[in-house]
Amino acid sequence: MASLKDMRVRIASTKATQKITKAMQMVAASKLRRAQTAAEAARPYATKMEAVIGNIAAAAAGSPGAPALLAGTGKDQVHLLLVCTGERGLCGAFNSAIVRLAREHAQSLIAQGKEVKLFCVGRKGYEQLRRTFEKQIVEHIDLRSVRQLGFVNAEDVAKKVLARFEAGEFDVCTLFYSQFKSVIAQVPTAQQVIPLVVGEGGNGSATSYEYEPEEDEILARLLPRNLAVQIFRALLENNASFYGAQMSAMDNATRNAGEMIRKQTLVYNRTRQAQITKELIEIISGAEAV
Repeated sequence: MASLKDMRVRIASTKATQKITKAMQMVAASKLRRAQTAAEAARPYATKMEAVIGNIAAAAAGSPGAPALLAGTGKDQVHLLLVCTGERGLCGAFNSAIVRLAREHAQSLIAQGKEVKLFCVGRKGYEQLRRTFEKQIVEHIDLRSVRQLGFVNAEDVAKKVLARFEAGEFDVCTLFYSQFKSVIAQVPTAQQVIPLVVGEGGNGSATSYEYEPEEDEILARLLPRNLAVQIFRALLENNASFYGAQMSAMDNATRNAGEMIRKQTLVYNRTRQAQITKELIEIISGAEAV
Protein backbone atom coordinates (compact mmCIF):
# COMPACT_ATOMS: atom_id res chain seq x y z
CA MET A 1 0.00 0.00 0.00
CA ALA A 2 1.29 3.45 -0.87
CA SER A 3 2.61 5.64 1.95
CA LEU A 4 1.00 8.94 2.92
CA LYS A 5 3.96 10.76 1.39
CA ASP A 6 3.48 9.00 -1.93
CA MET A 7 -0.24 9.83 -1.83
CA ARG A 8 0.47 13.51 -1.18
CA VAL A 9 2.90 13.58 -4.13
CA ARG A 10 0.29 11.89 -6.35
CA ILE A 11 -2.43 14.38 -5.36
CA ALA A 12 -0.09 17.34 -5.94
CA SER A 13 0.88 15.94 -9.35
CA THR A 14 -2.77 15.51 -10.37
CA LYS A 15 -3.57 19.05 -9.24
CA ALA A 16 -0.68 20.38 -11.34
CA THR A 17 -2.00 18.44 -14.35
CA GLN A 18 -5.47 19.86 -13.74
CA LYS A 19 -4.07 23.40 -13.80
CA ILE A 20 -2.38 22.70 -17.15
CA THR A 21 -5.49 21.23 -18.76
CA LYS A 22 -7.59 24.12 -17.46
CA ALA A 23 -5.13 26.63 -18.91
CA MET A 24 -5.10 24.81 -22.27
CA GLN A 25 -8.90 24.81 -22.28
CA MET A 26 -8.99 28.58 -21.78
CA VAL A 27 -6.38 29.17 -24.49
CA ALA A 28 -8.29 26.97 -26.94
CA ALA A 29 -11.52 28.81 -26.11
CA SER A 30 -9.93 32.19 -26.84
CA LYS A 31 -8.42 31.01 -30.14
CA LEU A 32 -11.61 29.21 -31.16
CA ARG A 33 -13.56 32.47 -31.54
CA ARG A 34 -11.16 33.85 -34.14
CA ALA A 35 -10.81 30.51 -35.95
CA GLN A 36 -14.58 30.01 -36.06
CA THR A 37 -15.11 33.52 -37.44
CA ALA A 38 -12.52 32.93 -40.17
CA ALA A 39 -14.04 29.56 -41.14
CA GLU A 40 -17.57 30.95 -41.29
CA ALA A 41 -16.40 33.92 -43.35
CA ALA A 42 -14.75 31.62 -45.92
CA ARG A 43 -17.83 29.44 -46.47
CA PRO A 44 -19.96 31.89 -48.55
CA TYR A 45 -17.06 32.74 -50.87
CA ALA A 46 -16.17 29.07 -51.44
CA THR A 47 -19.82 28.15 -52.00
CA LYS A 48 -20.40 31.04 -54.40
CA MET A 49 -17.22 30.17 -56.29
CA GLU A 50 -18.55 26.64 -56.83
CA ALA A 51 -21.93 28.01 -57.96
CA VAL A 52 -20.34 30.39 -60.50
CA ILE A 53 -18.15 27.63 -61.90
CA GLY A 54 -21.19 25.35 -62.02
CA ASN A 55 -23.11 27.87 -64.13
CA ILE A 56 -20.21 28.41 -66.51
CA ALA A 57 -19.53 24.68 -66.72
CA ALA A 58 -23.18 24.07 -67.63
CA ALA A 59 -22.83 26.58 -70.48
CA ALA A 60 -19.62 24.87 -71.62
CA ALA A 61 -21.06 21.36 -71.37
CA GLY A 62 -19.82 19.12 -74.17
CA SER A 63 -17.14 21.57 -75.28
CA PRO A 64 -14.04 19.73 -76.55
CA GLY A 65 -11.85 22.49 -75.10
CA ALA A 66 -13.05 22.09 -71.50
CA PRO A 67 -10.12 22.23 -69.02
CA ALA A 68 -8.87 18.93 -67.61
CA LEU A 69 -9.57 20.20 -64.07
CA LEU A 70 -13.26 20.02 -65.01
CA ALA A 71 -13.41 17.29 -67.65
CA GLY A 72 -10.81 15.03 -66.05
CA THR A 73 -8.21 12.91 -67.80
CA GLY A 74 -10.72 10.39 -69.09
CA LYS A 75 -9.36 7.80 -66.66
CA ASP A 76 -10.14 6.82 -63.06
CA GLN A 77 -7.12 4.72 -62.17
CA VAL A 78 -4.80 6.85 -60.00
CA HIS A 79 -6.28 8.68 -57.01
CA LEU A 80 -4.53 11.36 -54.96
CA LEU A 81 -5.86 11.78 -51.42
CA LEU A 82 -5.13 15.26 -50.07
CA VAL A 83 -5.39 14.71 -46.30
CA CYS A 84 -5.42 17.85 -44.12
CA THR A 85 -4.99 17.35 -40.37
CA GLY A 86 -3.59 19.26 -37.40
CA GLU A 87 0.00 19.83 -36.37
CA ARG A 88 -0.58 19.08 -32.68
CA GLY A 89 -2.43 16.57 -30.55
CA LEU A 90 -4.35 16.81 -27.25
CA CYS A 91 -7.55 17.34 -29.24
CA GLY A 92 -9.50 14.15 -28.76
CA ALA A 93 -10.38 12.24 -31.93
CA PHE A 94 -10.01 15.23 -34.28
CA ASN A 95 -6.96 14.00 -36.19
CA SER A 96 -7.73 10.29 -36.01
CA ALA A 97 -11.27 10.81 -37.37
CA ILE A 98 -9.93 12.48 -40.55
CA VAL A 99 -7.24 9.82 -40.92
CA ARG A 100 -9.80 7.05 -40.44
CA LEU A 101 -11.98 8.45 -43.23
CA ALA A 102 -8.99 8.78 -45.57
CA ARG A 103 -7.73 5.29 -44.69
CA GLU A 104 -11.14 3.72 -45.36
CA HIS A 105 -11.36 5.54 -48.70
CA ALA A 106 -7.85 4.41 -49.65
CA GLN A 107 -8.53 0.80 -48.72
CA SER A 108 -11.77 0.84 -50.71
CA LEU A 109 -9.96 2.16 -53.79
CA ILE A 110 -7.17 -0.40 -53.45
CA ALA A 111 -9.77 -3.18 -53.17
CA GLN A 112 -11.16 -1.95 -56.52
CA GLY A 113 -7.73 -2.25 -58.12
CA LYS A 114 -7.01 1.50 -58.12
CA GLU A 115 -3.65 3.10 -57.39
CA VAL A 116 -3.61 5.41 -54.36
CA LYS A 117 -1.23 8.28 -53.59
CA LEU A 118 -1.30 10.41 -50.45
CA PHE A 119 -0.50 14.11 -50.03
CA CYS A 120 -0.41 14.99 -46.32
CA VAL A 121 -0.87 18.50 -44.97
CA GLY A 122 -0.27 18.46 -41.22
CA ARG A 123 2.11 16.47 -39.04
CA LYS A 124 -0.39 14.31 -37.15
CA GLY A 125 -2.07 12.88 -40.22
CA TYR A 126 1.31 12.18 -41.79
CA GLU A 127 2.54 10.31 -38.71
CA GLN A 128 -0.57 8.12 -38.56
CA LEU A 129 -0.83 7.37 -42.28
CA ARG A 130 2.88 6.63 -42.55
CA ARG A 131 2.38 3.48 -40.49
CA THR A 132 0.15 1.92 -43.16
CA PHE A 133 0.79 3.83 -46.39
CA GLU A 134 4.43 4.97 -46.16
CA LYS A 135 5.18 4.02 -49.78
CA GLN A 136 2.04 5.77 -51.07
CA ILE A 137 2.86 9.15 -49.47
CA VAL A 138 4.23 11.38 -52.23
CA GLU A 139 4.46 14.66 -50.30
CA HIS A 140 4.09 16.13 -46.83
CA ILE A 141 3.67 19.80 -45.90
CA ASP A 142 4.32 20.89 -42.32
CA LEU A 143 2.56 24.09 -41.17
CA ARG A 144 3.90 24.19 -37.60
CA SER A 145 5.84 27.37 -38.31
CA VAL A 146 2.72 29.19 -39.58
CA ARG A 147 1.29 31.36 -36.81
CA GLN A 148 -1.82 32.42 -38.72
CA LEU A 149 -3.19 30.63 -41.77
CA GLY A 150 -3.39 32.73 -44.92
CA PHE A 151 -4.54 32.17 -48.48
CA VAL A 152 -0.89 31.94 -49.51
CA ASN A 153 -0.58 28.66 -47.57
CA ALA A 154 -3.48 27.18 -49.51
CA GLU A 155 -2.02 28.49 -52.79
CA ASP A 156 1.27 26.71 -52.09
CA VAL A 157 -0.56 23.41 -51.58
CA ALA A 158 -2.73 23.98 -54.66
CA LYS A 159 0.32 24.72 -56.85
CA LYS A 160 1.98 21.47 -55.79
CA VAL A 161 -1.21 19.49 -56.48
CA LEU A 162 -1.68 21.17 -59.88
CA ALA A 163 1.92 20.49 -60.83
CA ARG A 164 1.44 16.79 -60.15
CA PHE A 165 -1.85 16.76 -62.07
CA GLU A 166 -0.32 18.48 -65.09
CA ALA A 167 2.53 15.96 -64.96
CA GLY A 168 -0.04 13.18 -65.28
CA GLU A 169 0.68 11.68 -61.84
CA PHE A 170 -3.01 11.16 -60.93
CA ASP A 171 -6.52 11.25 -62.37
CA VAL A 172 -8.72 12.10 -59.37
CA CYS A 173 -7.98 14.19 -56.27
CA THR A 174 -10.08 14.04 -53.09
CA LEU A 175 -9.70 16.53 -50.25
CA PHE A 176 -10.10 15.33 -46.64
CA TYR A 177 -10.70 17.68 -43.71
CA SER A 178 -12.98 18.21 -40.72
CA GLN A 179 -15.95 20.54 -41.10
CA PHE A 180 -16.62 22.63 -38.00
CA LYS A 181 -20.16 22.40 -36.66
CA SER A 182 -19.78 23.25 -32.97
CA VAL A 183 -17.42 22.78 -30.04
CA ILE A 184 -18.61 19.19 -29.62
CA ALA A 185 -19.26 18.36 -33.28
CA GLN A 186 -16.65 18.24 -36.04
CA VAL A 187 -17.53 16.25 -39.15
CA PRO A 188 -14.79 14.46 -41.16
CA THR A 189 -15.45 15.34 -44.81
CA ALA A 190 -14.29 14.01 -48.19
CA GLN A 191 -14.65 16.39 -51.17
CA GLN A 192 -13.57 15.60 -54.72
CA VAL A 193 -11.79 18.63 -56.15
CA ILE A 194 -10.20 17.21 -59.35
CA PRO A 195 -12.03 16.81 -61.62
CA LEU A 196 -14.42 19.26 -60.03
CA VAL A 197 -17.86 17.87 -59.27
CA VAL A 198 -20.44 20.54 -60.10
CA GLY A 199 -24.10 20.48 -59.17
CA GLU A 200 -27.07 21.04 -61.38
CA GLY A 201 -25.66 24.46 -62.02
CA GLY A 202 -28.81 26.19 -63.08
CA ASN A 203 -31.75 27.51 -61.16
CA GLY A 204 -34.25 25.95 -63.53
CA SER A 205 -34.63 29.01 -65.72
CA ALA A 206 -34.03 29.03 -69.45
CA THR A 207 -31.89 32.17 -69.29
CA SER A 208 -28.69 31.90 -71.28
CA TYR A 209 -25.63 34.12 -71.06
CA GLU A 210 -22.89 35.06 -73.46
CA TYR A 211 -19.44 35.06 -71.91
CA GLU A 212 -16.49 37.20 -72.85
CA PRO A 213 -13.94 35.64 -73.06
CA GLU A 214 -15.24 32.16 -73.91
CA GLU A 215 -16.39 29.76 -71.20
CA ASP A 216 -13.37 27.48 -71.61
CA GLU A 217 -10.95 30.37 -71.12
CA ILE A 218 -12.81 31.61 -68.03
CA LEU A 219 -12.80 28.12 -66.54
CA ALA A 220 -9.08 27.73 -67.25
CA ARG A 221 -8.49 30.75 -64.99
CA LEU A 222 -11.15 30.06 -62.36
CA LEU A 223 -10.57 26.35 -61.74
CA PRO A 224 -6.99 26.64 -60.37
CA ARG A 225 -8.10 29.46 -58.08
CA ASN A 226 -11.12 27.46 -56.99
CA LEU A 227 -8.82 24.62 -55.97
CA ALA A 228 -6.85 27.01 -53.76
CA VAL A 229 -10.10 28.45 -52.35
CA GLN A 230 -11.43 25.01 -51.44
CA ILE A 231 -8.13 24.04 -49.80
CA PHE A 232 -8.09 27.34 -47.88
CA ARG A 233 -11.61 26.70 -46.69
CA ALA A 234 -10.59 23.19 -45.58
CA LEU A 235 -7.60 24.55 -43.64
CA LEU A 236 -9.78 27.14 -41.88
CA GLU A 237 -12.45 24.54 -41.08
CA ASN A 238 -9.71 22.30 -39.69
CA ASN A 239 -8.30 25.11 -37.59
CA ALA A 240 -11.67 25.85 -35.99
CA SER A 241 -12.38 22.13 -35.56
CA PHE A 242 -9.00 21.63 -33.87
CA TYR A 243 -9.58 24.31 -31.25
CA GLY A 244 -13.15 23.14 -30.69
CA ALA A 245 -11.98 19.55 -30.20
CA GLN A 246 -9.10 20.65 -27.99
CA MET A 247 -11.37 22.81 -25.85
CA SER A 248 -13.76 19.88 -25.36
CA ALA A 249 -10.92 17.40 -24.69
CA MET A 250 -9.24 19.66 -22.14
CA ASP A 251 -12.57 20.30 -20.41
CA ASN A 252 -13.06 16.54 -20.07
CA ALA A 253 -9.48 16.13 -18.86
CA THR A 254 -9.98 18.85 -16.24
CA ARG A 255 -13.16 17.19 -14.99
CA ASN A 256 -11.46 13.78 -14.87
CA ALA A 257 -8.54 15.24 -12.95
CA GLY A 258 -10.96 16.78 -10.44
CA GLU A 259 -12.67 13.41 -9.94
CA MET A 260 -9.29 11.71 -9.54
CA ILE A 261 -8.22 14.28 -6.96
CA ARG A 262 -11.44 13.68 -5.04
CA LYS A 263 -10.87 9.92 -4.95
CA GLN A 264 -7.18 10.23 -4.11
CA THR A 265 -7.97 12.65 -1.28
CA LEU A 266 -10.61 10.29 0.09
CA VAL A 267 -8.15 7.37 0.10
CA TYR A 268 -5.49 9.60 1.67
CA ASN A 269 -7.82 10.73 4.48
CA ARG A 270 -8.95 7.17 5.21
CA THR A 271 -5.37 5.90 5.26
CA ARG A 272 -4.29 8.77 7.50
CA GLN A 273 -7.22 8.18 9.85
CA ALA A 274 -6.43 4.47 10.03
CA GLN A 275 -2.79 5.25 10.80
CA ILE A 276 -3.77 7.71 13.56
CA THR A 277 -6.17 5.18 15.04
CA LYS A 278 -3.47 2.51 15.02
CA GLU A 279 -1.01 4.82 16.78
CA LEU A 280 -3.60 5.69 19.43
CA ILE A 281 -4.29 2.01 20.08
CA GLU A 282 -0.57 1.37 20.46
CA ILE A 283 -0.23 4.29 22.91
CA ILE A 284 -3.23 3.14 24.96
CA SER A 285 -2.02 -0.46 24.97
CA GLY A 286 1.42 0.67 26.10
CA ALA A 287 -0.05 2.81 28.87
CA GLU A 288 -2.17 -0.09 30.15
CA ALA A 289 0.85 -2.37 30.13
CA VAL A 290 2.72 0.07 32.35
